[in-house]
Amino acid sequence: MEKDLEIAAGIGWQAWIRELKGEVETVDIQSYSPLTLAYVGDGIYDLIIRVLVVSGGNRPVRKLHEETSSIVRASSQSEMMRALQPILTEEEHTIYRRGRNTKMVSPAKNQSLTDYRRATGFEALIGWLFLKNEEKRLLELIRIGLDHLNEVKEV
Repeated sequence: MEKDLEIAAGIGWQAWIRELKGEVETVDIQSYSPLTLAYVGDGIYDLIIRVLVVSGGNRPVRKLHEETSSIVRASSQSEMMRALQPILTEEEHTIYRRGRNTKMVSPAKNQSLTDYRRATGFEALIGWLFLKNEEKRLLELIRIGLDHLNEVKEV
């Protein structure tokens, strides 16, 4: 998986998206609400995990979905944040806290409110890093988080 993350970092997603969409107006990322950042982060994180899961080999779609779902669910993202919080920069931690503390209607079914809040903070951070063109840092944090998840599974 580590090699796949390195390959993804070299693609230059933002350049690819800009080329696909055309010239995109620059917007101050600080003006985005935490939920908007989380909305972007959710999509980016889901795409990264799907690519990693598929890179493990061709399998029935149901199996791909089950593996992806186990990694992208709120409880997994919350667990990843346990490993990431100590290494976040001050600015990253501020974005994470803004996302975590956002008022929400209700958590997803079968998720604790704590996990759901941490996951929203995680997704806001991912969206923020993506929109800032900091793909290397984004992938570094995801790699550390996934390594932590694997360690927790082994225990």
